[in-house]
Amino acid sequence: MGTLVSGDRTVLRRARKAGRRFLNPVPTVIGGLSTMFKVLPHYLMNKAETVPVRALGPFHTDVSMYDAAPASGLRVTWMGHSSMLMEIDGLRVLMDPMWDERASPTRWAGPKRFFAAPMRLEELPPVDVVLVSHDHYDHLGEVTIRGLARLASMREARWVTSLGVGELLRGFGVDTARISELDWTQSVSVGGVEITAVPSRHFSGRSLFNRFETLWSAFVFKGLKHRVYFGADSGWWEGFAEIGATYGPFDLTMLEIGAFDALWNAIHLGPDGAARAFEALGDKGLMMPIHWGLFDLALHAWRQPITAMLEIADERGIRLWAPEPGRPTEVVSGVEVRSDWWL
Repeated sequence: MGTLVSGDRTVLRRARKAGRRFLNPVPTVIGGLSTMFKVLPHYLMNKAETVPVRALGPFHTDVSMYDAAPASGLRVTWMGHSSMLMEIDGLRVLMDPMWDERASPTRWAGPKRFFAAPMRLEELPPVDVVLVSHDHYDHLGEVTIRGLARLASMREARWVTSLGVGELLRGFGVDTARISELDWTQSVSVGGVEITAVPSRHFSGRSLFNRFETLWSAFVFKGLKHRVYFGADSGWWEGFAEIGATYGPFDLTMLEIGAFDALWNAIHLGPDGAARAFEALGDKGLMMPIHWGLFDLALHAWRQPITAMLEIADERGIRLWAPEPGRPTEVVSGVEVRSDWWL
């Protein structure tokens, strides 16, 4: 895929670096310790229900459904947060798999899952692609990757990720020969589906000391009949329109709605930003809210992202696709899915 020029600058292009650090597609300030000090008083005074007071689920996936291909050609099983198993035009893609108990560098502290994974890793059907968008703990869990690397069902899988993340995957047991690291606008084709990494406005790093040293990406899937946009993590930026014009229209657009706050709105969308991004991407097909409902990563109530998104969607005429965790659900053109599992 080539480049697209907007005005006097190229919007869709390979990632740039300053020394060892990758740069965002537009100037972006990422908070450090100073932001943590600003957040601390809000955290201590916060009265919102950031963690569910009652147990959620249990959710269980009927794995026998994978014995038959989706009639529509596109089916998604959302596991919570940004993890899902997507079946698109004959290809199975496991996206940002996160079965770890905590989104944290330790097993004894940090954001803990609100509910257990709807299926065990061992129950996954054979997967063609494992996609890891970036190296943050809520998208790349060591326990999950090590577990997947040992599974017979994953032996033929192609691992697709952003530049630099392959080193982590190798360290967790993934075969080097099966890893494809993509720069922005680079593509790899697997089973007739073209997977392209595109720019997003976020950051990387598994500590305060290695930020920006690996790349972060959104991804476009182009199959024989369907196109899907997986936004992973991103704040708002003007490039959404160019991505939509170049790679769209999309049948399903997956955009993050959770873990938002005014202090970090440059790197997360929230419900308002997700609606704006969906419209900029072409305002076509269905929008799937992701990055919510599983971990306490912000100050807002855990239900707030989806309740706000529902209101905004009704106001703007956005068709939502929001299934229950663990339920393999067909994506049918023009048909909304609005479960109420969070109530």
